[in-house]
Amino acid sequence: MVRIGRMTSPAASPEFSLTRRDLMIALGAAALCPAWPATGSAQGRTAVALQAKTDRISLHPGRPETPVSSLGSGDLRFKRGEVLDVTFGNELPVTAALDCRGLDGVPAAEPLVSRAPLATAAKDTFQLPLRHAGTFLCEPLLGDGGTAPTRPRPLIVTGASPVAVDRDEVLLIEEWRLRPDGTAIPPGSNPKDSTSIHTINGKTSYDISAPANTRLRLRFINGSQRSVLAVKLENLDVRVMAIDGQPAEPFLARNGALVLAPGGRTDVFVDAAGPAGNSFPILLHDGKQARPVGKLVVSNEQPVRTAPFPPAPPLPGNDMPAALDLKSAARFDLALGNPADWFRPAEFKPTTAPAFQAKAGRPVVLALANRGAIAGVFRLHGHHFRLLDRLDDGWKPFWLDTLAIEPGQTQRIAFLAEYPGRYLIEQVAADWAAPRLVRWYSVQ
Repeated sequence: MVRIGRMTSPAASPEFSLTRRDLMIALGAAALCPAWPATGSAQGRTAVALQAKTDRISLHPGRPETPVSSLGSGDLRFKRGEVLDVTFGNELPVTAALDCRGLDGVPAAEPLVSRAPLATAAKDTFQLPLRHAGTFLCEPLLGDGGTAPTRPRPLIVTGASPVAVDRDEVLLIEEWRLRPDGTAIPPGSNPKDSTSIHTINGKTSYDISAPANTRLRLRFINGSQRSVLAVKLENLDVRVMAIDGQPAEPFLARNGALVLAPGGRTDVFVDAAGPAGNSFPILLHDGKQARPVGKLVVSNEQPVRTAPFPPAPPLPGNDMPAALDLKSAARFDLALGNPADWFRPAEFKPTTAPAFQAKAGRPVVLALANRGAIAGVFRLHGHHFRLLDRLDDGWKPFWLDTLAIEPGQTQRIAFLAEYPGRYLIEQVAADWAAPRLVRWYSVQ
């Protein structure tokens, strides 16, 4: 459970207290649960060009900008049902593949198993059908040991039905490890003598201003590739609407706190409450300390309505399976934290044996045992999954594509093997120097 408490802080008046273990426990199970009582047209074809290239970001005022690798700036926004005709080019001095987090059932675009990494100056073309509405993420997959960290690019897919919000904003949280000379250390390398800083949408402090009673949809994305993070909006009702791109039964985040795995996404609704001038800090916790990273401010403009909206109904569904028949599920054990069976992306070969094979249309249960010495993060490509209860007699009321697991713990997940093809699975230890490791599975 996340422990929300009081601490003395020189930087912000409201605070929340967490430990690294709190973050892992929260993400693994309980704290995510409620306390229950380029443009295109829908159903069209859209050409999209994405270039993996060297970019720069300003992380220290008055100092040179920091080199990074990116797919460009700004959100990619499309509509559910569109098919993207993607041209992916690599302008980096190392090989690169395009990795899109959360897009289910697109085996032809799957990096490494279907699309080989591109050499410098090479291009590739493929299709990306957008089956689901939600918050997704694209990034260049370089493997570890590159010369600069990579920046993910949000991919937002809207549904056909309107959602009753006044504004829809993405808040991409990124973590940087900076050397004394201001250059950034890529994940997978030793962060010795570096300083950790965080940004939201590329800024070290990000403010949102809105008139009273404005309803905002905030799409929080953990762009860190190694760290589990918590975000808290102090003194606000934070209603969770979607997790990892899939709608959830709406519930209030406990004490306004959200826990995000690396690459995890959580969509929330909040209302700009109270009179003009009200300010609500946005705090970020990395398991060691809380720090302010921005605020929501009620502006002096005319209120958008005389009273706040009532609590929001669930978001329109994505036609996910209504139930999973666990009794008939195929069951597999998967050990994490054991590099002998896993490969760095640069060393991966599609000819290696799959981690498991499933029949199309059959439920699958994976027992994920973290045998490593520190917490680990597991990601499933191609399908979203349910996190099962400890007794294996039910599941949490949301879908995930990424899960953090404590050392020595086993978590069970279940999904419907709905989309035939070959897909990656990933694991990484929650440590900056840890390598990203991959295997693959098939649905036949």
